[in-house]
Amino acid sequence: MRRPVARNLTVLAVSAAVVVSVGAAAPPTRQSGPADRVGPADRVGPTDRGRPTAPKTPVAVGYGGAVASVDRDASAAGIEVLRKGGNAVDAAVATAAALGVTEPYSAGVGGGGFFVYYDAGSRTVRTIDGRETAPLTADETLFTENGEPLAFADAVTSGLSVGTPGTPATWQTALDRWGSRRLSSVLEPAERLARHGFTVDETFRSQTASNEQRFRYFPDTAELFLPDGELPAVGSTFKNPDLARTYKELGRKGVGEIYHGELGEDIVAAVNKPPVDPDSDWNARPGDLSAKDLAAYEAKLQAPTRTSYRGLNVYSIAPSSSGGTTVGEALNILERTDLSKADKAGYLHRFIEAGRIAFADRGRWVGDPAFEDVPTKELLSQRYADSRECLIKDDAVLTSPLAPGDPRHPADCAAGGTAAPTTYEGESTTHLTVADKWGNVVAYTLTIEQTGGSGITVPGRGFLLNNELTDFSFAPANPAVHDPNLPGPGKRPRSSIAPTIVLDRHHKPVVALGSPGGATIITTVLQTLTGFVDRGLPLVDAIAAPRASQRNAARTELEPGLYDSDVRAELEALGHSFKLNPEIGAATGVQRLPGGRWLAAAEKERRGGGSAMVVWPVR
Repeated sequence: MRRPVARNLTVLAVSAAVVVSVGAAAPPTRQSGPADRVGPADRVGPTDRGRPTAPKTPVAVGYGGAVASVDRDASAAGIEVLRKGGNAVDAAVATAAALGVTEPYSAGVGGGGFFVYYDAGSRTVRTIDGRETAPLTADETLFTENGEPLAFADAVTSGLSVGTPGTPATWQTALDRWGSRRLSSVLEPAERLARHGFTVDETFRSQTASNEQRFRYFPDTAELFLPDGELPAVGSTFKNPDLARTYKELGRKGVGEIYHGELGEDIVAAVNKPPVDPDSDWNARPGDLSAKDLAAYEAKLQAPTRTSYRGLNVYSIAPSSSGGTTVGEALNILERTDLSKADKAGYLHRFIEAGRIAFADRGRWVGDPAFEDVPTKELLSQRYADSRECLIKDDAVLTSPLAPGDPRHPADCAAGGTAAPTTYEGESTTHLTVADKWGNVVAYTLTIEQTGGSGITVPGRGFLLNNELTDFSFAPANPAVHDPNLPGPGKRPRSSIAPTIVLDRHHKPVVALGSPGGATIITTVLQTLTGFVDRGLPLVDAIAAPRASQRNAARTELEPGLYDSDVRAELEALGHSFKLNPEIGAATGVQRLPGGRWLAAAEKERRGGGSAMVVWPVR
């Protein structure tokens, strides 16, 4: 089970075509362009005119570009921009803005994210780190009181947890560098959606219900998300006129309104004096965000991580996210094993152990490279992966927490040292994947961290603020070992976000994907990639497959499809220990097919199912 098998990239390029009935349709005789106008039936919203919301579909094949997200209205916003001649970057920003309307507990202008872009003209991959930053006054004691770390729940629903938002700067940076449309143009579908409303589904209602108590602490949040004091009913229309006005203002004045203007002043006021209901008795601890923090913020253009796997080039985001290094290291560990020939238990055993090792190294070495000496190149070296892979045995299980290795001085099978535990990360994130008719591709994951973020809505502005700073370690797990993820002035907290683009040997796209899910993002991307590349699953089935997630913990999390299966007993016989996780991640992806076609794929069931769309479907 040791030698990798050279994969036929042509097979990879067509593997998902069998998912739908492609038929013999030819591409349309004309391409979409500025003259194309989207008709009423194609527009995003309004949903309050008696017209039922169309069902979401998890896979679509066609021409002219593709969009996959968790939400139909958001995917439609991206498709609208593509039909009007916009490129993948324009459509990605439009989709993200629409997700800020329909997925406000996962994303929005009050958060941040990581943007990975493939440029078809130069056949290169570029990235933007749009992660939130700590106030310039922050230090390692940010989340301590009286010398003790705060309880996580106390830290989350407070001004202390709010970092400087990076999403608006990410949008503008991407459009300035690679887009073809103005911000006002790509925000228009989302503005319209916020103004006219969208149809509430069970996922939106249940996420509101899970936040109901803390939303009631803040009158502005309660007024917006608990209309008339009640949970929004499934099938009702949810409108956000304040957000519509915010989008209109950003389109007219630019994102400088957040980083240098009155909108930024409103954010600072909400963080430093959280607008809490005085009768709630909730101690909404104030933050210390300033206009100087907003003015100093920059979305960072930086090189991607790169890993070679089965003859493919796998690109992702570099630190401050740990996604690219951790997925990349795990792939390098798996490179020496022929996963295509392993039985299901053997495949999962190797996948679990590779994740365990990569997370052990992540916890010790990855933080914000502006503050920490992160050995990114060494973590991604095959030499280091080989020195760690030899720890894996076919008939035994490694013990967690596993100690990290030293990527700068690899020692074969070294197992000593002190382990660094995985910090908690909220799972309220969303991912979108876009391709256009020119072959450009975007994989973009954006977040406000916890479901519902900090719970603080900026008064009159229609969006929630993030709680990303709780991704920092609250205190060192072991005072004797340096923790690279402690707070610092202007520092970015470590993330697990892993938007990924895979190219063939000619540097053309094969597949792009990503997922929400906190630290489970890494294992979701890893499992989806290996399912697609090694196990030969069509992309939509690789996304839908039941998941496992091992993050250097005593027990591996399993979704019900694995937890209730016979393979669980086979793995337990090797020494694995498991716990049930009802749902891990919610991935989306796009795949390049022959003849200029694209396949878009999303979840079949997780988060109520995702929405895959193409500009010109193959009938």
